[in-house]
Amino acid sequence: MSAVPLHPYRIRRSTRARRVRVVVHPDASVEVVLPQRARERDAVDAVVQLETWIQRRLNDVAALHARTAPPAGTVPYLGTLLTLRAERGRTRVHRRAGVLLVPPGDARPALERWYRRQAKAEILTRLDHASAALGRPYTALSIRNQRTRWGSCSSTGAMSFNWRLLLAPEEILDYVVWHEACHLVHLDHSPRFWALVAHHRPTYRDEQRWLARNGGGLHLPAAGQPPSTRASAA
Repeated sequence: MSAVPLHPYRIRRSTRARRVRVVVHPDASVEVVLPQRARERDAVDAVVQLETWIQRRLNDVAALHARTAPPAGTVPYLGTLLTLRAERGRTRVHRRAGVLLVPPGDARPALERWYRRQAKAEILTRLDHASAALGRPYTALSIRNQRTRWGSCSSTGAMSFNWRLLLAPEEILDYVVWHEACHLVHLDHSPRFWALVAHHRPTYRDEQRWLARNGGGLHLPAAGQPPSTRASAA
């Protein structure tokens, strides 16, 4: 009888994959990357074979989330904490000072939409400043939810940033914007690129270390049910 995997997983086929690869993501999901011609049975075999490693990685993810999770009923925003308050009848998140008014129930979809809108505004100002300082215009700005990247700059000057950067302290967002803006000058990670980053962001190594240590924990709380509910006034 074939062994049954202990961990749920999803399969993603890749034209670039040359071998079966198992990935444990920061949201504790398990993904098996298969070459186009591989059998689905190969995914089962890989998950069974790597059970111990997968569990170890899941334990690491759980420990990271426990260390970085905000207090119940709050969400982080550029180094501050915003209190969640549910309002009956509300469908759209609205901020009042240090309070976020959110829909009742699972507010995460509405919260993500709100963070995406805020990310566009927060990043646009910073990117315009960096672009002007470098003398290199960008061509487009998009806000995404990449699994493994905080930002990107294409050869055409199109910029993309992860909205989850707003869950980090403000200096982390500043660093990532400067990092990608410097790619408008050097589209690589050559010594010239890093020298340019260091010129405009001398503390970039500290911010890199922070992201390496804490970046995997930048997610909206899985069980962030607001502690109070009231009738909507708007």
